[in-house]
Amino acid sequence: MSLKPLALFVNHDGASSRASVTCQYKCGNACSHDVPNTSHGEYFRDIARTALSRRGMLRGTGMAVLAVGAGSALAACSDDSGSGSVSGTGGSDGATPAGTNFGAVAPNTEDAVVVPEGYEQAVVIRWGDPVLPGAPAFDFDNQTAQAQAQQFGFNNDFAGLLPVEGQPNTFLLVVNHEYTTEPFMFKGYDAENPSPEQFQTALAAHGLSVVQVKGESGSGALTPDFGPYNRRITATTEFVVTGPAAGSDFLKTSADPTGTKVLGTLNNCSGGVTPWGTVLSGEENFNQYFANAELVTDPTVAPRLKRYGVEGAASERKWERFDKRFDLAQEPNEVNRFGWVVEVNPWDATSAPVKHTALGRFKHEAATIHVTDDGTVVAYSGDDERFDYMYKFVSSRKMMDGNSQAAVRNNMTLLDAGILYVAKFAGNSADEIDGSGALPTSGTFDGTGEWIPLLRTGEDGRGESLVDGMSAEEVAVFTRQAGDNVGATKMDRPEDFEPSPTTGKVYVALTNNTKRGVDGAAAADGANPRNNNKNGQVLELTDDHAGTAFTWNLLLVCGDPTAADTYFGGFDKESVSPISCPDNLAFDPHGNLWISTDGNALKSNDGLFSVVLDGANRGETKQFLSVPKGAETCGPIVSEERVTVCVQHPGELDDASADNPASHWPDGGDTQPRPAVVAVWKSGGRIGV
Repeated sequence: MSLKPLALFVNHDGASSRASVTCQYKCGNACSHDVPNTSHGEYFRDIARTALSRRGMLRGTGMAVLAVGAGSALAACSDDSGSGSVSGTGGSDGATPAGTNFGAVAPNTEDAVVVPEGYEQAVVIRWGDPVLPGAPAFDFDNQTAQAQAQQFGFNNDFAGLLPVEGQPNTFLLVVNHEYTTEPFMFKGYDAENPSPEQFQTALAAHGLSVVQVKGESGSGALTPDFGPYNRRITATTEFVVTGPAAGSDFLKTSADPTGTKVLGTLNNCSGGVTPWGTVLSGEENFNQYFANAELVTDPTVAPRLKRYGVEGAASERKWERFDKRFDLAQEPNEVNRFGWVVEVNPWDATSAPVKHTALGRFKHEAATIHVTDDGTVVAYSGDDERFDYMYKFVSSRKMMDGNSQAAVRNNMTLLDAGILYVAKFAGNSADEIDGSGALPTSGTFDGTGEWIPLLRTGEDGRGESLVDGMSAEEVAVFTRQAGDNVGATKMDRPEDFEPSPTTGKVYVALTNNTKRGVDGAAAADGANPRNNNKNGQVLELTDDHAGTAFTWNLLLVCGDPTAADTYFGGFDKESVSPISCPDNLAFDPHGNLWISTDGNALKSNDGLFSVVLDGANRGETKQFLSVPKGAETCGPIVSEERVTVCVQHPGELDDASADNPASHWPDGGDTQPRPAVVAVWKSGGRIGV
């Protein structure tokens, strides 16, 4: 595969390259359904341009961010450093920023992970590999639920790599498993008549895996090992519910009349590693697992289901045939027990995972943490749906330093008391936004915003609604409607948030929204500047983390660099890699942002990209790797020693299946494709140096 230091330009037409079968099983064909948000709240472009000047707002909020947290120290933000936006078209100053010194991988459609020249790669762990001692070897043609519950799950998404204290070059790899694609898991799969064993196996293939891995001297390879922390969490593992919805009538079922315990977690998308050493994971497209919404006619319940995209008769997987909890006609509250941020303590294999209801219920892509200088914890999360909202939670409790189990137990309660907010934006160039993506005359898309409070949770776990006409339990369980009621800004699928460890600025991936400005839907605005948005954008927030004010600008407006409607932070567009549909975000040790993509609308494979954030090279975007055909790039982790990514749904194409595989990655030959985690490292050197 050839490498090219500059862009290989491609046509700027067509929609997401994600296969329809992926949409079918990953998100329940969300993009082919009506937009769930039919609220008539105030559109962004109708809001007054600005109530405060940028400088005035930052000075008025007394903005100062911090530096605390084991392994996640965060430096103080400057209050207008000049790196927030660059006017006009800039260019390189001739120096390659540290961390980005590699030959860019050219866009391609290879059935391989393609990396820069001078780099090596190896699979860390793949679907079906043993996680627990005694787990049988993977046998594609003879899968069982019992075996899968001891093996690495399907469709890995988020990954966290946590050092094991006192054991050099040893880590806990914590990975979630977003969804199952049964036609690619089982030969001869009959979608209308799945078997009980296939149902049980799919349940076991969801959830999370905790696996000890060891590094190899002189390389970035990682090898799985059996350790005391190894664990599988599945769709039948018991979770504890905390926060203002715990014990609510909205969560009570015949199997759990207390409303405080839930079996399993579903559709876990991205996540985050907390400064106290636990892992957060977002339950995203949970709606698709539940059947018979059309039989629910209660005039209060039915609109709530519809607002979350819960509709229709039979589900795609037909799980309702085997377990009544997936049948809304029998268990109308079971669906309310999903759509939360979950927290797992990987250092205690016997601990019950937690569902934090103080953070609200919606299609959480992830939850990521910033800690202020006084120990206040701020959790950011996006609702991954067209025209849905951005949220943050500010804890009223302070983080305890140290990594003792006492500190971990204390810090696992941080997300149970505080205030939940939703974002509302105003633009500085509202009159110039016409949906074409044309850059305003100021040379940047930027503006101000505020966080509107929705829910306060007290020390006793009880909630107080801050939304007129809704109870605290209603705000917690039906958070989307709360956002509707306060006029939150409708965004283009807000996915991963990532606070910068060096500046405290917060970055948000907005993946795409082909309904923007179409058929009467909300028109373009400053932060979502294109109608029929196929390629997405990346937002940069300078946030008063514990407060309610922020400024914003667009770092990237993604797509073909030769197209007029793209923007790369002011960097010379002739010297960047094309990027489409940003999804997950990460930072390297040098302060560069890394972006993985999902559904590349430019007709090449998805990949991982570095982006420079500061100086003359701000906006320089380079492709570091690409994943095999049909696959999605997920869960990047970038260090000086290695880059790891989760390769999700390789070979998942519409004319393929387990009976007719389109990919043979990662094992080659005539093998079945298997989702896997891959490590990449530089031969004899450091990543990007």
